[in-house]
Amino acid sequence: MAWEPEPGWLSVPAGTGPSTVGVWRTESGGQPLVVKRLARPTPHDPPELSDPTHFAYWRREADVAQSGVVEDTPGVRGPAAGVEEDDEGVTIWCDFVEDAGTNGLFVAHALGRFASADLGEPAWFGRDQLRRRLQRTERRGGWPTLARTAAADLADSLWTRREHFLQRYDALPRVPHHGDVSAQNFRGREGDVVVAVDWQCLGTDPVGLDLGLHVASAREAPEPLVDAYLLGMSDAGAADLATRDEVLLGTRIVAAYTALGRAEWALARVAGGEGALAAKFRHPSVAPYLRALERVAGEIEALLS
Repeated sequence: MAWEPEPGWLSVPAGTGPSTVGVWRTESGGQPLVVKRLARPTPHDPPELSDPTHFAYWRREADVAQSGVVEDTPGVRGPAAGVEEDDEGVTIWCDFVEDAGTNGLFVAHALGRFASADLGEPAWFGRDQLRRRLQRTERRGGWPTLARTAAADLADSLWTRREHFLQRYDALPRVPHHGDVSAQNFRGREGDVVVAVDWQCLGTDPVGLDLGLHVASAREAPEPLVDAYLLGMSDAGAADLATRDEVLLGTRIVAAYTALGRAEWALARVAGGEGALAAKFRHPSVAPYLRALERVAGEIEALLS
């Protein structure tokens, strides 16, 4: 019999990957739970879903839950979770994480502590996320919509020099990363630890991935976020993992390519409609990504100088 959600489960909106069937709220013994269903890839699905090192690997979140690798990590940890597997896929059960309203500086400090964690190197850890995301963007034609905006020269400079910056980024020290840092995923808090969900992209990469993703979406300015991250590393006794210059370089590269990539994605969704593209900059599905791009403009200029 094909897998189906139980009657009474409440479907909830959530960030979903290509293998996600759905996410639901339920409870057991009065304890609120979240249920996530992942579908096993078919021969017709993209091969990256079956690559254990790719950020889109279909069952990494289940592997994280089964291994318990982030149950007690410094700075950032995952909720208690369990896994049920069948021929069609896997079902992940985890405690519901209440929104604690953590601010960006607290998250940056927690990320710096998490970078000190010794997680080993499981075969299913994600690797080379930024490079692989840019390879996917290249297959889709780059950033053609940004070429129609005032950010065209900036975008072109970063796009044509992407291999240069990727090589500089790849040379940085490697640390553990959550890989999908956002307010939606970094919602919980227990004492001085962030309780994060959606560990689909967990892995190791050059320093700056998590912080760069955070800088690209946080409300706080980049410099204090970098300072908080470095303080977190120091508080975890891992100040020698990377220098300030290395953290700053990795963060700038990731934030720059992330902010431009997200702006391209948002603009491309509305570009085909009637009217001039510039008239759509205030569209609610576009404006947040353009504001994020403005916040990291100084980091992009510093990167290109």
